[in-house]
Parts: sequence; structure tokens; C-alpha cells
Amino acid sequence: MAEFDPLDPAEVEFIAESASDLEIVPNFNDGVLYLLDGDVGPFRAGIPLRVPLWVALNLRRRQKCRVVAPDWLTPERLEAIRDEEKEAEYFTRMPHQHFFVLAHVLLDDAAADVADADKLKTLLKDVWDVRQSKLRKSVDAFVLSGRKHAQVDHLQGIEMNAIRPILNRTLDRVHELETAAEKSAANNSTTFHNNSSSVFQHSSLGGGESSGFF
Repeated sequence: MAEFDPLDPAEVEFIAESASDLEIVPNFNDGVLYLLDGDVGPFRAGIPLRVPLWVALNLRRRQKCRVVAPDWLTPERLEAIRDEEKEAEYFTRMPHQHFFVLAHVLLDDAAADVADADKLKTLLKDVWDVRQSKLRKSVDAFVLSGRKHAQVDHLQGIEMNAIRPILNRTLDRVHELETAAEKSAANNSTTFHNNSSSVFQHSSLGGGESSGFF
């Protein structure tokens, strides 16, 4: 079975930063920023605008703006997300397609702009742990089922990246065991065939007495 190297966490983060945008409040005035994926700006001090996540992080690290946290990045919302995930049999839809990466980046690089940052970090880890436990159980059930394909909804890229090495090793081991079992069965069949031929040959040369097989 072919094994694909998982993306480095930094690569997953880069993809998320490129695909997400965020509201900021700049503290400077400037014109339009021309980017490959679209124009951003103009920038006016004190006037909120949405920019790609990587632009927001770059400006925040240079203290050129204040980040406006998403409305789901509050203790109340994360507690509700955690509790719903615990109660649900299957994975629930997260409020953003890059929920974990976006929240993690904001709590690392813009914690001063996010209320209750420390509590949010704990709640975010709670949600992650609940979903990782559910994902491991799903992988176990999939392997034991013997199926070749499975559909899992509402997983995020960073979650699949975390479980992929374990899944690959597990499926490789299952494949090795199945191959060994098939070889063993084939060998047993060959041995039985050879032994049967010997019996028939012995009976035909045994003085004309019936072998009892006909």
C-alpha cells in the first residue's frame, strides 16, 4: 500500500492562512494593496476592513492594526461547540473551515486583541481532544470492518493530517496480515493436493484392492 507523507503543520497553517480572511482595524492610512488573489484596501485608520489572514498577521506583528476576533471565538461559543461535539455521534460542523488553525494562530499571534485568551486556549484544546478521540474510534471501526472506503464529514485538514500517519501504518499492517493469511491458505491447499495425489498413487499400486474413494 502506498504511503503519502503528511503535510508539515506549517504547510497546513500556510494553506489555511491563504484561504481565510479576517477583520482588522488599521492604525495607519494607505492605498490599495494589489495581491494575486484580489485587491485589499484602501486602509484608513480606525476603519475596519477584511483582509487575508496572512496580511492581518503581518500587520499585527508589526503593530499596524488591531485584530477583530471572529464572533465564534468566545468562551460561550467554544463551550457550546465542545458540549455539542461530546453529545453528537458523528463529527459536527465547525464554525469555520479552518477553525482550529485560525483560532490557534489568533491566540498565539494576537492574544492581546482577544478577550479571555487563556480560557479560549483551554476550551480549544478540549474541542480538539474530543474530536481526536472520536476520530481514533472511527479509524478503529473502519479497520475492523474490512471496508476499503469510508466517508467522514466535517473533518478539517489539520485533523486529517494528525491522524493520517496512524491510519497509514494501521492499514499497512492489516494488508501485511491479509497477504500472509492468503499465502498460508495457498500453501495449505498445495500440500493437501500433493498428499491426495500420493494416496491415489499408492492405492492404484496396492494389489487391486479398492481404495474406497470411488
